[in-house]
Parts: sequence; structure tokens; C-alpha cells
Amino acid sequence: MVDSKGRPISRSAATGGWTSALFIIGVEMAERFSYSGISSNLISYLTGPLQQSMAAGAANANAWSGTANMLPILGAVVADSCMGRYRTVLLSSLLYVLGLALLTLSAALLSLGSSDCNPSKGEMSSCPPPSPFHVIFFFFSLYLVAVAQGGHKPCVEAFGADQFDNRDPSESKARSSFFNWWSLDHKAEVTSVHYHVSTPSEQVDSIHINSLTEEEVKGLVGLVPIWLPCLTYGIVFAQTQTLFTKQGNTMERDMGFGYQIPAASLQLFSSIMVIVFVPIYDLILVPIGRMFAGNPSGITMLQRIGIGMVLSATSMVSAGLVEVKRLKTARDFGLVDMPNLPVPMSIWWLVPQYVVFGISEVFIMIGMQEFFYDQVPCGLRSAGLALYLSVFGIGSFLSSFLISMIDSFTAKRGESWFANNINQAHLDYFFWLLAGLNFAGCLAYFYFAKSYIYKKFRGEVLPM
Repeated sequence: MVDSKGRPISRSAATGGWTSALFIIGVEMAERFSYSGISSNLISYLTGPLQQSMAAGAANANAWSGTANMLPILGAVVADSCMGRYRTVLLSSLLYVLGLALLTLSAALLSLGSSDCNPSKGEMSSCPPPSPFHVIFFFFSLYLVAVAQGGHKPCVEAFGADQFDNRDPSESKARSSFFNWWSLDHKAEVTSVHYHVSTPSEQVDSIHINSLTEEEVKGLVGLVPIWLPCLTYGIVFAQTQTLFTKQGNTMERDMGFGYQIPAASLQLFSSIMVIVFVPIYDLILVPIGRMFAGNPSGITMLQRIGIGMVLSATSMVSAGLVEVKRLKTARDFGLVDMPNLPVPMSIWWLVPQYVVFGISEVFIMIGMQEFFYDQVPCGLRSAGLALYLSVFGIGSFLSSFLISMIDSFTAKRGESWFANNINQAHLDYFFWLLAGLNFAGCLAYFYFAKSYIYKKFRGEVLPM
């Protein structure tokens, strides 16, 4: 084990551990602010200034999210096989800054159009359609950010977890807490040279992937039955940044003094629940779990994931109930054919679905991060976290596919679930469908998780 300058160190030195991990978490916070800002407002931008239909906008937003969450697989392969995690994070960060700059320029160019155009208030009739050049430039910039995320996301988290020596039982326990506190990165930005760099002997698995034993390969294959049911959660996750926002855009958002709360900002409630619940879980629930279950992590990683899946399905039920209420209110006030007028129903009705989903994140997202990091060989840690991210990537693609297929089928019958006039659409049906899929995923998950045996790889402490 060496420090950033290649000098041998001992674990008693002020290197590695929480000293380094906290700086790495700070870097990730800055990246998450950027990514979340894009993903939270993308559906509104696509259906507003870019004038896409709701179905097309949701499909494009999901396609981008899917790409951004699938590219980490490629980034992980590059990092684990040749470049290393540190260099991959550095290069992808530079690409990230370039992509954000171009994306800002793209939005600025569109704003230089007609002075009568006011897309922020839904007044698109006076807005000229965007030129093909602007559309191409926008999507090029958008997908450049996705490429950068592909290199940054799996490597920086694995790099942070690497600061804890898994051969030391006390540091192995601290690493479990690291994944809890890591989740706060979504919701600060310096770095340091005090990090742990693997020595050549520790990197051998990342350089020679073919040296994996047959047992380790079987261990990787054994993750698939756990990974597959989690895809239903990925589909639900896609709705929090797309259709939940479209719901809010049609509701009463006036906060007084002429200020309207942006619909996308309600995602803050999910973030607040993570910020509030992670310390409660780590400082209160985990010690209680250790007393009764004898598990250093309180409950097992698979138990955390299962609880999160049930909660995510519950959030879809809440969303469906609110949408039924919203559509009824639109009918009662004669607003079915007037989608540009807000339905006299407070946007705060959406808070429960965001709150429940936020609590589910504390369980399933943190549980999956730790599980897919812990249950892969040392040299494939970035790939393991990329596998976790692929849940959201494939989930977004599946969401896009479902929306396109359902819209095509229901539009032929004259009652599209995703009509441009959201007061004539049936998002409630879609939310019920996703709730059913998620509960089915829960049953499949519980079946496979019950028989899963935790793996111990070379030089590691067996997880509980």
C-alpha cells in the first residue's frame, strides 16, 4: 500500500480511511449537483423549448438516462483493465466540464430567439420551432455529459471504498458506513492527495482479468438472479425524473408574491428523506440491528434491497392515487380541454410519493451499491458498481420502450395514456402497471435472495 506519491504507508498513517473518503465524497457531491440538475429538468425542457410531445419527451429523457447509466460498464472495463480508477476519473471529469459548457451554450442560443416566446409559462404558440442545428447541438452536448458520467460514476465510488482495507475487520465495518454516507452525495468540492493507491501486487487482478478463478466467475454469474428483479426498481426510478414532473407542471404551484415553485424541485423531498434518514439509519437503527441480529451492518445487504423494493412499489401506488384525484379535479372544473391552465389542486399532493421513494433509496440504492461492490473480485470493483448502475440504465430503456409501445397501442384506440393534453391522458393506468410490475419483481427478488450465499474472495473478510 502506497500514498499518492508512491511512498509505502502504514494503516496508522493519516492516509486512506475516512480522511480520504470524505474528500472523495465531496467531489462526488459536485458531480451529482450537475447531473441531477440536468435529469430533473430534462423532461420539461424537451416538452417545452424543444417542443416535443409528452411521449417523445419522456422516451428521449429515459433514453439519455439509460445511456448515462449503461456507459459506466464501458468506463469500468477501461478503468479495471488499463487506465486505473484515478486516471479514468480525471479524464472523465474534464469531459464532464466540456459537456456542461456546451449544454449551457446550447440553451443560451435558443434563448436568443423571439422575445415574445415565454416557454417557462407554457406559452409555446409564439415560440418558433428549434432549428435542426440546435437540436443536434443540444443532444450532442447532452450525450457528451453521458459519456463523461460513464467514466466518472463507477470509478469514483470504487475509489472511495478502496480507502478502507477490507482485510481489516474494523475497516470492513467502516466501509459499510461509507456506502451509507455516500448516498448523501446526491444532495461541497475539494480533493486531496491523501488517498490509497493500490500497489502493483494489489492491481494484478485488474490487469489480468483472465486470472479470475472458476469460483469467482461463478460468483459473478450468481449475481444475475439478484440483479434481474431490481430492474423493475430502475423503471420506477425513471418516473421520478419524468412523469412525476409532468404531473406537477399541471398543478397549482403558486407560492405567493408571484413565485411559482418549479415542479422538478419537488425531487428535493426525496433528497431530504435521504439526508434525514441515512444518519438515523447509520447511528440508531444499525446499532439496534447489531444487538438483535448480531450483524455488523444491522441488517444484511439483501434485506436492505428487499425493503427498498417494497417501498418503491408503494410510491407508485401513491402516484396512481394522486393522478386519479388530479384527473377528477380537472373534470370537475371543466379543465379537460385546457391543459395550459393549472388544475386547482396543490402540487403538495405529490409530496407523499416523493417521500416514500426517498426512503426506498436509503435501503435499495445503498444496499445495491454495497452488494455489487462487495460480491465481486477485488479487480472488478468498478465493474461491480457499473452493474449496479446498469439497473437504472436498463430500467430507463425499459421505461422508454414501455411508453413508446403503450402510446402506439392506445393512440390507435383514440385514448392514449400519454396524450399531449395530460388532462386527457391516463398516467394513472401507467402508474398502476408499474406498481404491479414492481410487486412482481419483489416476489422474484425474495425467491432468489432467500437462497443466495454471500461470497468471500481472496484476502477479504466475509460479509454478514
